[in-house]
Amino acid sequence: MASLAITRRAPGVAQVTMSRAAVFNAFDEAMIGELDAAFAQLSDAPDVRVVVLAAEGKHFSAGADLQWMQRASEASFEWNLADARRFAAMLARIEACPKPTVARVQGAALGGGVGLACACDIAIAADSASFSVSEAKFGILPSVIGPYVTNAVGKRQAKRLALTTARIGAAEALAIGLVQQVVPADGLDAAVDAVVKELLAGGPNAQREIKQLFSRLEVGPITPEVRELTAQTIARVRGSDEAKEGFSAFLAKRPPHWNRSS
Repeated sequence: MASLAITRRAPGVAQVTMSRAAVFNAFDEAMIGELDAAFAQLSDAPDVRVVVLAAEGKHFSAGADLQWMQRASEASFEWNLADARRFAAMLARIEACPKPTVARVQGAALGGGVGLACACDIAIAADSASFSVSEAKFGILPSVIGPYVTNAVGKRQAKRLALTTARIGAAEALAIGLVQQVVPADGLDAAVDAVVKELLAGGPNAQREIKQLFSRLEVGPITPEVRELTAQTIARVRGSDEAKEGFSAFLAKRPPHWNRSS
């Protein structure tokens, strides 16, 4: 039985919906495989510009399925390593998707559910949502999701969340950068659609280049190597067909071809 569905939210917009509502969209080996396959498919789909990650039911994701974790605790190191590598590859697949990704978060996001939200480019949460990096409660740690949480909120906040397993509300999640927007629950879809509209206005190649460049940038000194990387990138992209169309459309006061609905 499939644990997620792929639908078209709007022209150019795909939605991946986790559909294990009975277990609060906790994921196991099967869902990890399906998420990986879904984002691989959508990354290569020429008619998809934006991917929304959503969930059925009251909660976004309770993280790892506890029956899966119990099996892992009784399995060999080799089994655990292969299993963890599949989870790590799935999160990397989401993070590296060449199209902008938006997490639509309602209810609870726990453990790996926080990791899913952090792996997306943009996370929008209902004001009733809550978040907990809860792994330490079960005698494990948020290892695979750790880099994504750290990138989202910084090392000190990530360490606090992991050590305390504290459940924080949407307002605090917004304040520390875990999500970028909080809206009333009944306005969640409208907020997602508004961000999607903004994303569709940008050039798809430009957005792909943004994701590739920003993945190589770190907070810290702007070295000669970084300056050269940014100069080489903009010099290459400015000569692209998309850039020519973008400038031509602006000067002609018309929408560019990738955003004719505006």
